[in-house]
Amino acid sequence: MSKKLFIFEMANNHMGDLQHGKNIIDKLSRFIDDYPGFNFGMKFQFRDMATFIHPEYRDRLDIKYVKRFLETELTDEEFKELKQSAEDKGFTSICTGFDEKSVEKIADLGFSIIKIASCSFTDWPLLNRIAETDLPIIASTAGSTLEEIDNVVSFFLNRNKDLTLMHCVGEYPTEAKNLQLNQIKLLKERHKNIKIGYSTHEEPDSVDVIPIAIALGAEVFEKHVGYKELNAYSSTPEQVAKWLSSAFRAEVMCGEPNGRHESTNKEMSDLRTFKRGVFADRDIKIGETIRRKDVFYAFPNQEGQILANEMSKYTEYVAKTDISRLKPIQQRLVDTKNLRADILAMRNKVLELVSKSGITIPKNAPLEISHHHGIDDFYNTGLSMVTVVNEDYCKKLLISLPNQEHPTQWHREKTETFVVLYGEVTLYLDDKKTILTPGEVVTIRPNVRHRFIGGEKGSIIEEISTTHFIDDSYYEDSTIEENKSRKTFVTHWTE
Repeated sequence: MSKKLFIFEMANNHMGDLQHGKNIIDKLSRFIDDYPGFNFGMKFQFRDMATFIHPEYRDRLDIKYVKRFLETELTDEEFKELKQSAEDKGFTSICTGFDEKSVEKIADLGFSIIKIASCSFTDWPLLNRIAETDLPIIASTAGSTLEEIDNVVSFFLNRNKDLTLMHCVGEYPTEAKNLQLNQIKLLKERHKNIKIGYSTHEEPDSVDVIPIAIALGAEVFEKHVGYKELNAYSSTPEQVAKWLSSAFRAEVMCGEPNGRHESTNKEMSDLRTFKRGVFADRDIKIGETIRRKDVFYAFPNQEGQILANEMSKYTEYVAKTDISRLKPIQQRLVDTKNLRADILAMRNKVLELVSKSGITIPKNAPLEISHHHGIDDFYNTGLSMVTVVNEDYCKKLLISLPNQEHPTQWHREKTETFVVLYGEVTLYLDDKKTILTPGEVVTIRPNVRHRFIGGEKGSIIEEISTTHFIDDSYYEDSTIEENKSRKTFVTHWTE
């Protein structure tokens, strides 16, 4: 499980009383032990009261927040003691600075993270001062436009700052209809190189919001906390307990955030129950390769039976014993070989050669890999082909890996012309040897036996011909025609 950061915002809920602030820290510290999979931070707010409030308004206690800020003011020493208390309990110390002098104090006191409040998000004089510190930055975005968010992100990233953006709605408290949680997804898609979090102002009893935020990918969470005489958006320790329980449950339910999760044994067992088994559609003799035309698929499957899901073109089954018609194809009755890795290696070799040649491969054209004497012998005897068109006329690209031989064959109907595009080709026409280099052209008439070998760096031939028919290729080595599994088709192979 990921280590998400949960920030408890004390703000002014210490009520200007050092001991009350310590009590808040103490009451919330139990969650550190309760949720070892989470990280926790305790956040404070700094305002330099001598300069933050205009001198002509310092006595205006009829203004709500002037009164609030002045009545809850703590000294630098008291804040230092609160910070130490939080760190002693295991919290990461975080602080919001609302003015330049407060930023200086945050740095001097050694806070671990500095926070930018939504109201200060585009306060450029303040942002410039914050950028001068070495502290990681968490910034709330309430009320900001996308352009403003992009500008602030660019400002800090261009200065190599560790930045986290918090989706936030600046209503206190925020009604459910105004939470705009999809903004978390928007910010994650827009700014993939930074963390995205969620700063909550919903009603304190709400526990259904945080699971959504977690599911949308938020990694950092902030909540106003305290106890006794709280405002409408701050949570008591009891409310925080329910909030964190909901967050933990959501984290468990969301599961693996990076890559595909591992299935449980029960899931795989339950799924197997409903899968079709592979049954013999004819009597199969020992030593035979089992092909799709030799089997059928039906429910229910039996324990140890090969499933329809396992009948991939990349998997080869050879019978170790006789298997009667209608009987299940049991894993223990066959030798199994997974050819996927071999085929992908062949594909990669072909791609490497095509890349070196500089030749453009037509879009969506499948790769036909011919392994005439079996996959194990492909690099000695084989060919890779791309069919561009096969109408009244036909065009193919014939790709030979270094020193790879195409065995002797002939056609009874098709006339084909070879144009060498890349590399050197050794061509035999009725046993007459010719060395071809790029730009040379040879036409091969029906019934002319031909084989060719790619040079030291491989070769690519453009073949232009009359219509190609599947049953119009004849081989000198009769075992090739008997090998019905000599071709593998790979689609989307250049991706």
